[in-house]
Amino acid sequence: MGWFKRSKENISPESQKFDIPDGQWIKCNSCSEIIHRKQLELNAWVCPSCDYHFRIGSGEYISILFEKNSFKECDPKMKSGDPLEFTDTKKYSDRIKSTIKKSGLNDAVKTGLGMIGNKKVSFACMDFRFIGGSMGSVVGEKIARAIDRAYNEKIPMIIISQSGGARMMEGALSLMQMAKTSARLARLDDAGLPFISILTDPTTGGTTASYAMLGDIIIAEPKALIGFAGPRVIKQTIGKDLPEGFQSSEFLLEHGFVDYIVNRKNMKEKLSQTLEYLKK
Repeated sequence: MGWFKRSKENISPESQKFDIPDGQWIKCNSCSEIIHRKQLELNAWVCPSCDYHFRIGSGEYISILFEKNSFKECDPKMKSGDPLEFTDTKKYSDRIKSTIKKSGLNDAVKTGLGMIGNKKVSFACMDFRFIGGSMGSVVGEKIARAIDRAYNEKIPMIIISQSGGARMMEGALSLMQMAKTSARLARLDDAGLPFISILTDPTTGGTTASYAMLGDIIIAEPKALIGFAGPRVIKQTIGKDLPEGFQSSEFLLEHGFVDYIVNRKNMKEKLSQTLEYLKK
């Protein structure tokens, strides 16, 4: 029997390679489905297979919730100082500079005014990309000013929380923001103006202990981590095993801490309905 030899390669090895640009395909953290970035963006960054909610930033929330070109950012240039000259693995001042460069944000919250449906609102959205969405002096001041705008213009206030808690690099100054923002919300309440709080993954620490849980209406995204201290700390404190699903949106809804759980794809519609209801 003679040996057969192909005289010409009909399919070159190079032609079998797929040219996939970096970052165009994203793997779902829940079901491992591979999703094209554009498809995910059109689906409000929710997995089309299992409804897993990807963690997104303030810019994405603004594009999902607000009418096109209606949002006007306020206080965009505010940046944190370093009042304690704090240093851990690096100087706090250096950490701020590097985070600004990496994230494109000046701090962990974006605030402004815009239209949701036909209703003008004052809005603040925290962003986990900036030092874990931690609440420092700038975050507290920007949120306080956003609440003041709602008070002065007699419009609703909406805050989206996404935070690891108070910013330890600013010590007691960061804890003071809890009282400052809560006092502003009390004045808003006295004026009969609504505050809608939206809890996303994660909402923890001093953020939960202040404005996040003070909403007239509290909405959560599905399966978000919501709590004050971590489960390990709580278990050590009370000396008991914690219930299954503890600190999830679903657990908090069942126990009366949350009014609705809303899929991000439906959030704009739900906010429009809620704002119309509160107007009446």
